[in-house]
Amino acid sequence: MSRRHSTTEIKEVRTSAAHRAEPSSGVDTIALRGGRRPDPTTGAVLTPIVQSTTYAHEAVGVHKGHTYSRASNPTVSALEEALGALENTPPAVCFATGMAAITTLFLSLVKAGDHVVVSDVVYGGTVRLLNLVLAPLGIDATFVDTSEAKNVEQAINERTRLVLIETPANPTLKLADVEAIARITKKRGVLLAVDNTFLTPVLLRPLDLGADITVYSTTKYIEGHNATVGGSLAARDAALLERFRLIRKTLGSIQAPFDAWLTLKGLKTLPLRIRQHSRSALAVARFLQGHPKVTKVYYPGLSEFPQHELAVRQNRGRLAAKRQTENADSETFFGGIVAFEVAGGVDSGVTVMNNVQLCILAENLGAAETLITHPVSMTHGDVPREQRERTGITDGLIRLSVGLEDPADIIADLERALAKVTAATTRTARTSPTGSTRRTTTVTRARARQLA
Repeated sequence: MSRRHSTTEIKEVRTSAAHRAEPSSGVDTIALRGGRRPDPTTGAVLTPIVQSTTYAHEAVGVHKGHTYSRASNPTVSALEEALGALENTPPAVCFATGMAAITTLFLSLVKAGDHVVVSDVVYGGTVRLLNLVLAPLGIDATFVDTSEAKNVEQAINERTRLVLIETPANPTLKLADVEAIARITKKRGVLLAVDNTFLTPVLLRPLDLGADITVYSTTKYIEGHNATVGGSLAARDAALLERFRLIRKTLGSIQAPFDAWLTLKGLKTLPLRIRQHSRSALAVARFLQGHPKVTKVYYPGLSEFPQHELAVRQNRGRLAAKRQTENADSETFFGGIVAFEVAGGVDSGVTVMNNVQLCILAENLGAAETLITHPVSMTHGDVPREQRERTGITDGLIRLSVGLEDPADIIADLERALAKVTAATTRTARTSPTGSTRRTTTVTRARARQLA
């Protein structure tokens, strides 16, 4: 005779099941369910927005886990649990912006007289922080080409406390071998942080490759809808996370509850979105690669990309796809960012950016809408010219964040804009890195659909 379960037992089982998303679960399951529970008060499936500054204490020194929203907030904590589940870490630490996360990273780990090693191609805001804010405080930074692990090892000295790499790099998409660099930093007793904003934990797991800390602008793919700004830091070392929380509380840079709530919603569809971003970006990159007015295309998914093999080896997306389809020939995903240059230099590039209609000229990436950006005048304006030129961030470089529109429509929009570039500044044929010559004609909508 079966025994009847008490209401309490049933509640405990359901709550446990709702929270269950083991590290061995598929990434789609973890993104949707990991670290999440129905609201214990109402049973609401969506986390409530707790828009409160302060919280009542039951007695002196007795409270329910939150005291003041500069230190912690229930909605923000829910996002931190969800991000931690996605990274297989304790709850992450969330911030008002990605730059607040980066700033906390440095202020938590380095002091006057210390030294950091940073990728030479990195988000312009990071360069501005290091050169204009931290350098006057006595923190030295060396920018090195992290596509070669040996360069990192050579740059580390007795004062080095942190290595920060960005892969793929913004905006040239240069890659760093996380595992190789992690071996070096561990040997030298230096912490390794990876800005994984472009690929997210869906496509790259830096902590599984030996990194100590991951950094995100959650503004980008994680939230994914141009609705919030935010950032996060994740680690498997509880002491590091506590240090980040202390600095965040001191600086007052915690994320707002509503932004955290929107980010929680966006996170649910992250794996689905980033796969489609990747598929469409590959189609767009192939179109640009074959266009006579385009001189350079940067996209790790192209076989001609110098580090294509590293992208395939390091990328986690292929494993995620295999798990779903059990097909040995599953797709490998390389992210949604494409960079390119147009024949004729800056003027031609500006012509393209000023003549797109579907693509939006704006400063952001990773959103549902396709965004086109001129790094030199927008996102990387504070990077010294000499550093930009040395690292390939030319005045004519265009960064394209490929969105979720029909890829045929994105291609057709770029084709119309490229048609505005004067024939005098272009070539009718171009030689690929492998030596083959490619010729193209105007792309019809039917052709665009084939490419897509």
